[in-house]
Amino acid sequence: MPSPYADVDENLRALAGKAEGFGRRAMGGLHGGLYFVTNLSDDGCGSLREGCRREEPLWIVFQVSGTIRLSSALRVSSYKTIDGRGQKIKLTGKGLQLRECQHVIICNLELVGGRGHDVDAIQIKPKSRHIWIDRCTLRDFDDGLIDITRESTDITISRCHFSMHDKALIIGASSSNTSDRCIRVTIHHCFFDGTKQRHPRVRFAKVHLYNNYTRNWGIYAVCASVESQILSQCNIYEAGQKKSVFKYLTEKAADKEDETSGVIRSESDLFLNGAQSSLLEDAGGNGLFQAHEHYPAWTMEPASATLKVILQVCTGWQAIPRPPLDVECTNAS
Repeated sequence: MPSPYADVDENLRALAGKAEGFGRRAMGGLHGGLYFVTNLSDDGCGSLREGCRREEPLWIVFQVSGTIRLSSALRVSSYKTIDGRGQKIKLTGKGLQLRECQHVIICNLELVGGRGHDVDAIQIKPKSRHIWIDRCTLRDFDDGLIDITRESTDITISRCHFSMHDKALIIGASSSNTSDRCIRVTIHHCFFDGTKQRHPRVRFAKVHLYNNYTRNWGIYAVCASVESQILSQCNIYEAGQKKSVFKYLTEKAADKEDETSGVIRSESDLFLNGAQSSLLEDAGGNGLFQAHEHYPAWTMEPASATLKVILQVCTGWQAIPRPPLDVECTNAS
C-alpha cells in the first residue's frame, strides 16, 4: 500500500489541499507570495514572526537552519504555510498560537522546550479551522504539546513525533464548552513515544485515529470523555508498565442533567506487550460517526511490525530537501 502524501515533496506547494481526513481542505499560503526567513531572530525583518503576523497569504520557507528562541507565543495568521523542508528549524522557549485563523499548514519543524504557564507547543483556539500539522517533532513543554479547543475544527495531525512529555494532545478543554461539539480531528501516522497520557484525550469531538504507534504510556493511551466519539483503526498500542489502553471519564455537559463519557470503536488495532483494549461493553461504538461519511478515502494499512518500524523512522522532523521554488523572488510584501 502506498504511503500517505507520497507526492507532496515533488514541488513546493503540492502540500496545499493534500491532507487526509478532516483537515483535507487546508490550503495554507497556496495563493500568496513566498516569504523567506533569513535569520533566527525572534522578531524583525526577515524573521519567522514577521512572516506569520502579515495579513496576506504567504508560503514561508527558510534560508537558514538553527534555533529560534521565542520570548512570547508566536501568533500565526490565516492563509500561512510554515514550510521547514530543506532546513532544520527548532522553536524553543514558547510555542505557536493559532487563534481565530483558517487555512494554516505547519510542516517539518521541531518544537522543543517551551516554558511558562499555559505554554503549549501548538495551541489551536478559538474558532480556528482548516489546519494541517505534518512531520513535526514535539517534546518537553510545560503544558500540552497540541491543544485543540473552543470550536476549532477540521484539523489533521500527521506523521508527528511526540516524546518527553506528560499531556500530549487534548481535544476539547472543558465540559462547559458545549460548542466544542463541532470539533472534528484526524490523527494518523503519528508516533507517541513514551508520553504519559492524552493520545489524545477528547471531549465532545469526533476524532479519527489510524496507523498511529503509541508505546509505553504512563496512565492511559486514549481517553474518551463527555460525548466524544473516537474511531481507532489499525493503530499499534504497545504497553509498558501500564496496560490499559482506553480510558473513559464521565463528565456532565453544561446543558445536560446527567454525566456521560464518550464512545470508542476499535477496529483492527494491534495490542502488544499485554496491552488491554478495555473497551466498555455498553459503549461499543454504537452511534459513532462513520469516517466515510465525512471524507471518501484515507491511506491506511494493517497494523504490523513493519508499520511499527516505519513510524519510528518516518515521523517528526525529516532531513528532506526543500522542493524547487515555483518562483524565485525576494520576500513578499
